Amino acid sequence: MVPIIGITSSYDEQNHNILLRQYYVEAVEAAGGLPVILPSILSENNAKSLLKSMDGIILSGGVDVDPLLFGEEPQPNMGEICPARDKFELALTRLALAQDLPLLAICRGIQVLNIAVGGNILQDIGTAIQDPVKHSQQAPKWYGTHTINILPGSRLAEIWGEKIVVNSYHHQAVGTVGEGFVVNARSLDGVVEGIESLNHSFVLGVQCHPECMWYKNERVFELFKRFIQASKNN
Repeated sequence: MVPIIGITSSYDEQNHNILLRQYYVEAVEAAGGLPVILPSILSENNAKSLLKSMDGIILSGGVDVDPLLFGEEPQPNMGEICPARDKFELALTRLALAQDLPLLAICRGIQVLNIAVGGNILQDIGTAIQDPVKHSQQAPKWYGTHTINILPGSRLAEIWGEKIVVNSYHHQAVGTVGEGFVVNARSLDGVVEGIESLNHSFVLGVQCHPECMWYKNERVFELFKRFIQASKNN
């Protein structure tokens, strides 16, 4: 059976559009999964129904998360937020974790995942840490522009090894890590680049955008292949 992979989408409230970049769909299909785009304006009840037919979930990238959801007031460098998407994705994530459904969280997704388990995020890297590396690259999306070090013995290290160069399109990052999770990767400035669950079969988040790199980089593509394999075994 081909595993069905639900991929969350962006929501443009002003123009009433539901959006997802094609990279996610292509990466999942190439790795052997059947991608299904999930509208991020559904209710929690419909999130429960959706998960009954899903074998795995990808939390995709997008706009900032409302800081009120992790107990903070917005800072001046906060960007756009989408309340409907925040509500749906947090509900979906918590339900997926409760079912031990394989979950891959990308960019905004890693931040949603961390908030869902009680962690928080840095609202703006440039004001939160000193001397950061460039995390909003000006280069082709498939091209890696900075190095991350990966925790030896972690699930991510099994897939990518202990060092890899990744692309980077973010101004926020995981702060305090939620319960039951561990940081598995950092950039050279100390910014969290990955987290993974200690208690689930396959729940992993990365801050980079592997969906933009997979067709150019076999090591990066291995992440999608392992995720799809875990979804087949679910």
